[in-house]
This record gives sequence, structure tokens and C-alpha cells, in this order.
Amino acid sequence: MDVETFYDEATHTLTHVVFDAETKDAVVIDPVLNYDPLRSQTSTESIETVSQFVEERGLTLHFVLETHVHADHFTGAQQLKARFDAPVAIGEGVVTVQKTFKTIIGLPADFPTDGRQFDRLLAAGEVFDAGSLSIEAIATRGHTPGCTSYRIGDAVFTGDALFIEDYGTGRCDFPGGDASDLYTSIHDVLYALPDDTRLFVGHDYCPGGRALRTFTTVGRSKRENVQLGEGTSREAFVSFRTARDKTLSPPRLLYPSLRVNLAAGELPPADESGNRYLALPLNHAQPTDDIGRARS
Repeated sequence: MDVETFYDEATHTLTHVVFDAETKDAVVIDPVLNYDPLRSQTSTESIETVSQFVEERGLTLHFVLETHVHADHFTGAQQLKARFDAPVAIGEGVVTVQKTFKTIIGLPADFPTDGRQFDRLLAAGEVFDAGSLSIEAIATRGHTPGCTSYRIGDAVFTGDALFIEDYGTGRCDFPGGDASDLYTSIHDVLYALPDDTRLFVGHDYCPGGRALRTFTTVGRSKRENVQLGEGTSREAFVSFRTARDKTLSPPRLLYPSLRVNLAAGELPPADESGNRYLALPLNHAQPTDDIGRARS
């Protein structure tokens, strides 16, 4: 089993192509549809790069796998589905995330919250095949209630649950996030895997200007993770994570990303003139009156 990783510098996102070099079976994990918020314009540079690799290697793409509903970039899942006829799969916890955010971001009343926008909802612990690749869906809740990691061979793809050891873990302050759940997902689940298990992360922010890294190992993370090591107590982590999250700004693309990604990457429908619109909540964190004055 081989892994080729592509980096979207604008969102620090890592997209992983996992494949069997002999059988040519493959999956793509967490693809990116580029979005320029200043022009409110999507583009497909990242998807084209991934697609070119798939085509040049002669790979058969069996699934596009999402680790969770991303809040910092648009998913390119629908582009890959259309190009390679590959179904889009996500953990079944996505229905909780859809129900949580439907009202918050003002989705239409008829927006389904049963996950039907995705082709397959994966249960925790479910094992399924992508050709010769055997994949286990591992629930790693905490960053969101729907986060799922994927175990393929000697590797686990952690999404935003766990990062490179010098950066730490995912934040837990989004609605439905829970630091105690994340502790369980990392300390009790991921750290229970063999120490040589590779952990491919969903983002790398290159702290201190170090070179890009795409994976660590269970053993190294247990020894060196700056936020949650093998000896970190639940109480210490929850206290740290809660305090840390209070200092963080929302992701730059939070609301537009959620609007697209809750629908599995489908853009809002075009109106009669052919235009599409991203409706965004205004003053959700601090409600105001009609002229923008904060309510007491």
C-alpha cells in the first residue's frame, strides 16, 4: 500500500491518495476544491493535480473518503465523483453535524439532515473494501461529533483529530465538539494501535517554519505530542484544550465551507439567472439589532 500526498498551501490541507501499486486500486481522502473568498470564486487546481496523478498511474478510484465536514476548505469530492465515478463516503455521525448546523447557518427548511447527500455513511468499526484495499472506519469524535479516521494497512488517516506531534490536536470548540471525546479518540483508541502505525494527518501548519510533514507514528506521538502524550491525563488535556480554544479565531472560510461541505460538496443551486449565492450568518456570535448595535 502506497500513499501520495498533495498539499494545498492556502488552507494547509493534506489530500492523500492511497493506492495499491500492483492492483491499481485507490481511494482519495479529503480532496480540496479551491476557493478565493475575495472574488468568491471556486477553481480546480488542487483537484486537477490529484486527478492527473490518478490518471497517470492508471489507478481505479473506488471511493472519495471524507474524515469529517471541514470548516476551513471546500471539499472537492463531487469533482472526483463526476470524473471517476467514485462514490463519496463519510462517517454516519455527519447527520448529527447536519442537524446541529442547519439552523446556525440558515440552510433551507427542506435541506435533508439524514446524510443522503453522501453516497455511503460508514458506521464506527465498519470494514469495507476498495478493490484490494481493506479499510476500517474508526470513530475519532471530538473535533466534531462526526469525525472518522481510516485505517488502511499500516496507516491511519486522522483528519483533524490528531496532527504532527509538534502541533498537537484538533480544536474542539465548534458546536458539538468535545475535548473529553477527543481525548478518548486519541489516547484510548489511536494510541492503542501498534507504535509503528503511521498517522497521516489532515493539515500541517509547519510550526516554526519547519519543512512540511505529512505523517507521524503512534509511538512518536505518544512520546512527543505537545498537547496529548501517552502520559497526559484526561483532566489536563480537557483543561488545556478548553483554554486554548478560547483564544482561537474561527477558520477564515468557516461559514462558506460548512454550507458546501454539509451537502457533500454540492454548490448552492443556481437561480433563474444562473447565479449561485452563499448565504452567511451575520452576527451569530454576538446578535445585534437591525442597525448593528449589540444586544445587551
